Amino acid sequence: MQGKRELQGEVAVQGSKNAALPIMAAALLHKGSTVLHNCPKISDVFVMEQILRQLGVVTHWEGHSLLLDCRQVCGYSIPASETEKMRASVLLAGSLLGRKKCVCMGYPGGCVIGHRPIDLHLEVFTRMGAYKDEDGKQLKITADSLQGIRYRFPKVSVGATENAVLAAVAGEGWTILENAAREPEVTALCSFLKKMGVRIENDGRGTLCILGGCLLSDVEFAIPPDRIVAGTFLLAGAAMRSRITLLQAPSRQLNSLLTLYKKMGGQYLVSGGTLETDSRGVRCALPLTETGVYPGFPTDLQPLLMAVCCTLQGESRIRENVFDNRFRVAEPLKKMGAKIKIRDTYAEIQGPAVLKGCRVKAMDLRAGAALVIAALYAEGETIIDSCEYIERGYETLYQDINLLGGRIRKENDSIDETETTGIFEKNQTETTGWSAKE
Repeated sequence: MQGKRELQGEVAVQGSKNAALPIMAAALLHKGSTVLHNCPKISDVFVMEQILRQLGVVTHWEGHSLLLDCRQVCGYSIPASETEKMRASVLLAGSLLGRKKCVCMGYPGGCVIGHRPIDLHLEVFTRMGAYKDEDGKQLKITADSLQGIRYRFPKVSVGATENAVLAAVAGEGWTILENAAREPEVTALCSFLKKMGVRIENDGRGTLCILGGCLLSDVEFAIPPDRIVAGTFLLAGAAMRSRITLLQAPSRQLNSLLTLYKKMGGQYLVSGGTLETDSRGVRCALPLTETGVYPGFPTDLQPLLMAVCCTLQGESRIRENVFDNRFRVAEPLKKMGAKIKIRDTYAEIQGPAVLKGCRVKAMDLRAGAALVIAALYAEGETIIDSCEYIERGYETLYQDINLLGGRIRKENDSIDETETTGIFEKNQTETTGWSAKE
């Protein structure tokens, strides 16, 4: 991709990956049909769809609407070859335990961004009456019945909260979950289940009450917009000092980011579902930003913010409080010319750096998006290898960047020569990355 090109225009925010995956898992609980509108066509969703099909679910796409017919679910075993592709595969445990009273699966994979145990998931299941059997490679959980419980999470966990909610739907009586995650994706899952017929009470302060055994019915549900994708384009605009309008933007979910954006010098206007951003005044470094559980600043946007901090005047500091391996993007950024020092859980970024395009590798989903932002700002051409990580969460990222005025393409994609003459040339180096030349 080619850097130093002005961005301007409108982008429609896709459906949320982190909401779609648990909701797809939740569809298993109902012996009927579910239609999910605004479902993102990304690789993680396709992996979840493939697993559901192996379990007996009939799936069908119409545009961005996904039909899940779960009447004939016959399996409860998921091979490690599938679960290792995606962390969210663990959410099928709660649904299958509720639907089939048994689940046998490989351990979940996904991006390597730090220590991500599933001990809290298993703790909730056992408290509800399930039995676990682990051999280091395969996990088997069985339950003659699931009982409603009162449980307080020792620490906030989005995945464990979602799995506990899914299991509680098939439990007997009330399950009360305290210190539960408050992320918008958890709220979306609860909204979906309520529409399906589950009685759920959410106080909005970390306590969820779920009544098990409710009669479930067919449902249509719209996946909400992806707050991380919205944040990606806002931060891309900040790096390039651009004006970008985000359509279908979940602005209320972006409060922590918008607060930082204003501190950088950005201006914005919210009108209905539209977020207009103006980054022409962005220049101020951020003395200290800390990641945290919602409503704190999301760890998923931390690598992208690091890339933007490379463009700001002065020293910015970031403290990572969620994952212990979130600073992996620092090395490829330094290869491009960034001035970054990592000290334990802190990153110190000195800017503005002179970034130069080079060949770098995306090591996880959000690090890949951060490298795209850095490449937009950098001089010359940048090639990003392992772009399959990026495609786990972004449906049309490079198309949208091109529409905004950037120059980016995936290697081996066909290009309309009438629109790109003088902009792109075929890169002769074999790569699975994204590249462009003047």
